[in-house]
Amino acid sequence: MSLFHSSAVDQLPNGHDHQRLSSKRKFDDYAFSFDDDQNDDDEGSLVPLRMRKDDHTHQAPLPITAVHHSSEPPASYSSVDDSRPSSSSDAASSSSAASSSSRLQFFVRMISEGKTIVVQANSEDTVKSLHERIQVMTGIPVIEQRLIYGGKQLQWEQSLADCAIQNDAGLQLVGRMRSTDNPHTWQVMDDMITLICRLCRGEVVPSSTKRIKDCLINFFTITPKDNEDSALAHLQIFMASSAPAALVMLYMSPINSNKQCADASIRHFLTSCRSALSKHLHSYCAPIVLEFCKLLRTIVNEDNLYESCRSALGALLESFGTSWCLMLPEAKGLIALQDIFPFVSELAGNLSRDLESSVHSIGGPLSSDVRDFTAFLNPLKSTILQRVGYQIPISVEWQKEDHSNPPSGEPVEFLHAIFSDLLAKMERCLIRVGESLAARGSSEDVFLHTEWWSQYLAILKELNAISKLYVGADEKFWMVLRNCKSSLCALIIRFAKRNDDNRWLLEHKDVTDFESRRHLAMMMFPEVKEDYEELHEMLIDRSQILSESFEYIARADPESLHAGLFMEFKNEEATGPGVLREWFFLVCQAIFNPENALFVPCSNDRRRFFPNLASRVDPLHLEYFRFAGRVIALALMHKVQVGVVFDRVFFRQLAGLHISLEDIREADPCLYSSCKKILEMDAEFIDSDVLGLTFVREVEELGSRRFVELCDGGKNTVVNSKNRQEYVNLLIRDRFVTSISEQVDHFSQGFGHILSNSRLQKFFFQSLELEDFDWMLYGSESPICVEDWKAHTEYNGYTENDPQITWFWEIIREMSAEERNTLLFFWTSLKHLPIEGFRGLASPLYIYKSSEHHGRLPSSHTCFYRLCFPPYPSKAEMQKRLIVITQEHVGCSFGTW
Repeated sequence: MSLFHSSAVDQLPNGHDHQRLSSKRKFDDYAFSFDDDQNDDDEGSLVPLRMRKDDHTHQAPLPITAVHHSSEPPASYSSVDDSRPSSSSDAASSSSAASSSSRLQFFVRMISEGKTIVVQANSEDTVKSLHERIQVMTGIPVIEQRLIYGGKQLQWEQSLADCAIQNDAGLQLVGRMRSTDNPHTWQVMDDMITLICRLCRGEVVPSSTKRIKDCLINFFTITPKDNEDSALAHLQIFMASSAPAALVMLYMSPINSNKQCADASIRHFLTSCRSALSKHLHSYCAPIVLEFCKLLRTIVNEDNLYESCRSALGALLESFGTSWCLMLPEAKGLIALQDIFPFVSELAGNLSRDLESSVHSIGGPLSSDVRDFTAFLNPLKSTILQRVGYQIPISVEWQKEDHSNPPSGEPVEFLHAIFSDLLAKMERCLIRVGESLAARGSSEDVFLHTEWWSQYLAILKELNAISKLYVGADEKFWMVLRNCKSSLCALIIRFAKRNDDNRWLLEHKDVTDFESRRHLAMMMFPEVKEDYEELHEMLIDRSQILSESFEYIARADPESLHAGLFMEFKNEEATGPGVLREWFFLVCQAIFNPENALFVPCSNDRRRFFPNLASRVDPLHLEYFRFAGRVIALALMHKVQVGVVFDRVFFRQLAGLHISLEDIREADPCLYSSCKKILEMDAEFIDSDVLGLTFVREVEELGSRRFVELCDGGKNTVVNSKNRQEYVNLLIRDRFVTSISEQVDHFSQGFGHILSNSRLQKFFFQSLELEDFDWMLYGSESPICVEDWKAHTEYNGYTENDPQITWFWEIIREMSAEERNTLLFFWTSLKHLPIEGFRGLASPLYIYKSSEHHGRLPSSHTCFYRLCFPPYPSKAEMQKRLIVITQEHVGCSFGTW
């Protein structure tokens, strides 16, 4: 069998020879001396050596001793089928041939670079004399040699005839074990490779897959776990023993069982790299997996095993983090930049081709290709950043079209070409998405038949990261998304997942709309669970709703609140989502009630609130702010509109943003007006000190007045035309930032406790516009539309044409806006609808026909949006009952079955 070149045999990748490794065989200390022109890369290439089998087709001896540097045997010789098993008759004929010939020649075939050594001897010569000839040719001492023939080691005192060696035989030359720290490791590898060679010769080896896996399990079991240098030396033996080449050789066997055995064994190695070793040792496996990839890529095309090896290598590279550089210091520089180019180029080519297909709706990019592309890009980007000294963006003037094989010195141009190609393809794909949605709407059918759209966001994320490296690329990228806004938003809502890093999508809010921003923001919360055993249970007295809710929420471990809440009022039977919605509304009304001194409403918009400077009147006020943060976050997480919104100043503080003069307009109209006048006054007038202003602020707190300096020496610093802007800025900062910083910080902490990651608290608010937050927390401000209400109501026991239903909707139309809100609250525990109206509710509303006497009032099951009433005999009778609900209902026992 002709064996291909394996860099694992003659040298490690990146030109690092391994003849100095302390754990190597003594063979490696000797270089070939028979070719003066041979470069240093060929040193140590006899570890180990696999020879050709007997060749019965050749008759004439080769007259000279030679070394052939071809991967094929000499032209006058033909190979023998290595899969043919040996037999006793073969051995007998070999003995006969040896005894009848006084002159023999042997072929020593080297795996690395296919070198063939031809040795001539007489059949009466001893094995020791043969060892001496090999020493002359290779420089390897006799004492360090072992010759294997027919699976047995040849003894020095035997003659070649005694050994039954026939003409043109192939011998196996291996080295003796040097005294080493890893003799067991070498033995395990020798056992595995010997087994593989037997399989390649066509021998039937029982339980071969299990035996090879056992060797691999043994190999990983004895890998040192505490000493990184010892672990590296141990893992390098896997390379030095040519194990990757041997396993790939077995994989290429024409015998199907051999191929399956190799496939299972290589996959077992890939899995063990991460499962059997601690994370800090994973990097040492990367050069070995790279070797598998190189070997497989040269001989197979789009092979599943190759793709698995490539994915495993990508995962190992990705685990090093973005700070990792391609010289891989953890693995002693065994992976170089040029080793990554082929994979990035190959995967970029796959994506480019598949994106082109998706434009025509005949296929699309595979998730595995996208995942691997991302993994290989990270170290490449890291290396580019290190090469340019983090001086980005980089100016690139490069028009080269073919980037399939870039020189190692051009990673910047290489990656830029990939970016340009994939961005152009993605733009066409997004246009296609928009056309499909316009033609067929945003129904699930569109997404079901174009499942490859799910990969678009991941590709765009990588292109966004690349765009930050180059001058003009970032603007070009966002311009594409801006022009395809509707397509991008549809993809976000359909395919953005909780476990993804979606922050890049919110860097430019002009490429998203409210629904897509809300979707991304909501994924920062844990997913609400329906398993009642995991819910945080609360039993609360309505008359003590604020204090008891504080005890249940503020004192709870944040993790216990992530699953969800189970709410029940004392002395009431009702439970479930409807009661929970009611609790949210009532507790928020209490939290933001000005009488409780936590928040104060804006004078111009009583719906909007910001923290009360005088809240410290309550010694627990900071704990209550943390409690308020938790409650608001929980309301958002459960998608309950609570009827309160934040002032712009408070919202921007939560987002960690600067507070400007325009931001305080609603929070303090008087201060806003005063500051505007100061800034607009004539310079001479203000410099005349007629106003008598200095850098101090008068604070009225709990009935007393005091003065606060806005800067050091503020009471002696007069406001003039040159420093008035600074005065206004410091005044705003002290009033709306410094004075209530503790309250805002504790509210932020509580809010962050409910997020999946508390560090996202500021980003949550940064990702939204104030109007977005209003709609999420308050809901729709529009009056309830009766037609929308009716369109989203279904019936059980009644039909749409029954007189009771006709009367019901007529009565609803005649109600005032407040009466409709009250009826809606009785029906659903919702005072405020989502911004989408009834379409935004979790389910339709239902009207059920009850069997009770028509003298009974309607009842509701708020958990399921059910309103139940008997078949009233007249419209007047029904209207009288509904008036009781809308005018006399006082909010007790909502949701009771």
